[in-house]
Amino acid sequence: MNTSIENSVPLWPLLLYGAIVLTLVGAMLGLSYILGQRHKERATEEPYEGGILSDGSARIRFSSQFYMIAMLFVIFDVETIFIVSWAIAFKELGWYGYAGVLIFVILLVVVLIYEWRNGALDFGPDGGKILKAYKKLIKKESAS
Repeated sequence: MNTSIENSVPLWPLLLYGAIVLTLVGAMLGLSYILGQRHKERATEEPYEGGILSDGSARIRFSSQFYMIAMLFVIFDVETIFIVSWAIAFKELGWYGYAGVLIFVILLVVVLIYEWRNGALDFGPDGGKILKAYKKLIKKESAS
């Protein structure tokens, strides 16, 4: 008995589907080229044509704090993916999976405390410094 003939799957539906997709894409691109509008105005060659003339340079300096916050977001976003994956497979993983995710969460809390102590989560000026400056200003005004 020849098993390769019995288990063969016809490929013509896949090839037909691919041909239909390529034909539709080509038709859409061709029709948009033929029927599309053509114009040449003052801002046509400008990047981000939107009616607003660009002013100045696009090179803006960002604080390094912005990048720290972005990296923290990415780290904790990936952490969420791991925890959701664990929650989906909770019954299959059993207590070993629970112990693993518990260690993972404890490590994340330790890292978060470390970053908090180093000031990575300071989004603005320190409230204590502002309060000291305010008290100094009040003393200076009352003395004069």
